[in-house]
Amino acid sequence: MRYIVTGGAGFIGSNLAERLARDGHEVVIVDDVSAGRRENIEHLAGHPRVMFIEGSVTDPALLTDACAGADGIFHQAAVASVPRSVANPLETNEVNVTGTLNVLWAAKECGVPAVVAASTSAIYGDDPIFPKRETMAPRPLSPYAVSKLAGEYYGRVFADLYGIRTVFLRYFNVFGPRQDPSSEYAAVIPKFITRLLDGKPPIIYGDGEQTRDFIFVADVVRANIQAMESDASGVFNIAGGSRLSLNQLAGSLSAITDIHHRPVYEPPRSGDVRDSLADISRAHDAFGFSPRCTLDEGLRETVVWFRDGGR
Repeated sequence: MRYIVTGGAGFIGSNLAERLARDGHEVVIVDDVSAGRRENIEHLAGHPRVMFIEGSVTDPALLTDACAGADGIFHQAAVASVPRSVANPLETNEVNVTGTLNVLWAAKECGVPAVVAASTSAIYGDDPIFPKRETMAPRPLSPYAVSKLAGEYYGRVFADLYGIRTVFLRYFNVFGPRQDPSSEYAAVIPKFITRLLDGKPPIIYGDGEQTRDFIFVADVVRANIQAMESDASGVFNIAGGSRLSLNQLAGSLSAITDIHHRPVYEPPRSGDVRDSLADISRAHDAFGFSPRCTLDEGLRETVVWFRDGGR
């Protein structure tokens, strides 16, 4: 198959592009390298089945050219930062909403039958009901969450109007190799790891009792591929299906690294969700998704990657 991966130089996108190439597919990576890193895909340079196009999803002509003859699009490109969206909602809207519309339009213009796109658990906001189910009413707390919800709505409309099969995967807290510790969103694990390895205490915003539903990046990659290869459409939670407090996470990483520092607590950040926990049964029923990597296994693999210099 010939697949397009937008945001393919980013954390999740580069892991996905690598897996697709390893499985024998032709892969076209589209990334403007504003958030992604060339280092994430340098090992794919010269690969006979991988092409890199430097450009943005805000450029509809570039997307239409790139998507010609594609069998599917994995749309991972985004401004994936709650704080950044609060500081600059116009930029977030341009990339996340208009960019997603451009991807869907390119699929329609090029006759691409399916789009599997990254969405977010931030759409649920602080609804006190757990676990989060796809049927729950959205309660976005940030421009980032609003932008992702708008993308989902565009996906549904394009499916209805133009017959494109669209799948939006609501990622919970993804972690693993290639995650940028300088990122301000969903990057608590690499932030904790890099600070511990630098001999510094982890920083927790709030009291540390807020919880997250973590999932290892390899499981997210597999969910994307399973969704593309199925006949599923709609919105699906992608998560580990359990939750851990940030205080517990700090303790686990201290034990794994054998570096012990008491966390430093800072004031909570605006737009952050207090707790998250997913019901992942819908993804399991639709395309057989269930996480295979335990949290401890994923944390250990991630620590090794950062200890090896992030290579």
